[in-house]
Amino acid sequence: MTVNTQAVNFDIAERLEKYIEKKTRRYEKLLPKTAEISIRMTVVKPETNLNKETQIRILGMGAEMFVEKTCDTFEQGIDEGLEAIDRQIEKLKDK
Repeated sequence: MTVNTQAVNFDIAERLEKYIEKKTRRYEKLLPKTAEISIRMTVVKPETNLNKETQIRILGMGAEMFVEKTCDTFEQGIDEGLEAIDRQIEKLKDK
């Protein structure tokens, strides 16, 4: 499983990279080894609240799962996005 991280309009901090690695590690058990997780983080408007946009795309299990969240922090966006991905994985397994 590969995890690709992309930061747009800012430099990603090492602390955020470690946070992403920690949160995505559990998907090694849920997804096949050929699965790919792409996380794209963008600062939309620096002068406003809710200016951090997080997009998570997972290719695996014969399907593509995608979620987009806009929050105050990237950590919050990652947490909420991965919760939504979990629901998508459960629906896919039920089929």
